[in-house]
Amino acid sequence: MAQKNKLQFIILGLLNQQPLTGYDLTKAFDDEIGEFWQAQHSQIYPQLKRLEEQGYVTHEITVSGEKLEKKLYHITATGRQLLHEWISVGTPDLTATKDEFILKLYFIQTDRDPRLLAMLQEQLTLHTAKLAHLQQRLATVFPQAKAAKQHYGHYLILQHAIGREDYYVNWLKQTLKALPE
Repeated sequence: MAQKNKLQFIILGLLNQQPLTGYDLTKAFDDEIGEFWQAQHSQIYPQLKRLEEQGYVTHEITVSGEKLEKKLYHITATGRQLLHEWISVGTPDLTATKDEFILKLYFIQTDRDPRLLAMLQEQLTLHTAKLAHLQQRLATVFPQAKAAKQHYGHYLILQHAIGREDYYVNWLKQTLKALPE
């Protein structure tokens, strides 16, 4: 099995769905994948180059408009096999999330800390907005049950993210309510 560079597998998975340009891949991290994994274009383009050098992807030049040339990337059979192997291997490691708010909260010493109320309210606003966004994405991407069956993994991820944000919002509300006057 190849190295555990997860970005390569995300790119292979996206290309397995359909051929994409580097720009399209970057946009996927802004839209769908960004809900649970982050990558910048400065990481994506070098990874595409490595994947192509290793024979996992190939590209063709397409022309957009009159002169704009773009590389349209395709997954190869070898790339599909690598993706299949990666998906098939278990995922026994639970990884910690990098939540800066939770990290800061860890260092709050008392429920009377003057910074606490503003911190909690800010997070409640942010997570309430994220929950609304995720619910809208679910309604947009999966307006009918049939659509969920065609992209079931994506559907499950959205359900998971909604559950996580719903829990986070409720936890923040309860925590705010429990603060001393």
